[in-house]
Amino acid sequence: MRATMMAVAICLGVSAAAAAQDAKVTKGAEVYAAQKCALCHSIGDKGNKKGPLDGVGSKLKEADLRQWMTDAKGMTAKTSATRKPEMKSYALPKDDLDAIVAYMASLKK
Repeated sequence: MRATMMAVAICLGVSAAAAAQDAKVTKGAEVYAAQKCALCHSIGDKGNKKGPLDGVGSKLKEADLRQWMTDAKGMTAKTSATRKPEMKSYALPKDDLDAIVAYMASLKK
């Protein structure tokens, strides 16, 4: 009985964590739209095709995604990125930054 209760508790915890992550990803998509990221980037068939983000979650770690948002010049130098114009850094509230990083991390092929 105790093992069954523990299994149920674990499943509920995992479900709650997954729901919270889904909500964060959804908010990240909203932040992406609100910040007009599609002017320079595309996801799927929407946005500027010169800066595709499809699969970015498979290519970059969350720490790198976060650094691109907060220190784009530093990441441009670190990665020797040549795209013009250079990406600008964003001073987003922590919740918005966490959400957009979660959204970018979810973009896997």
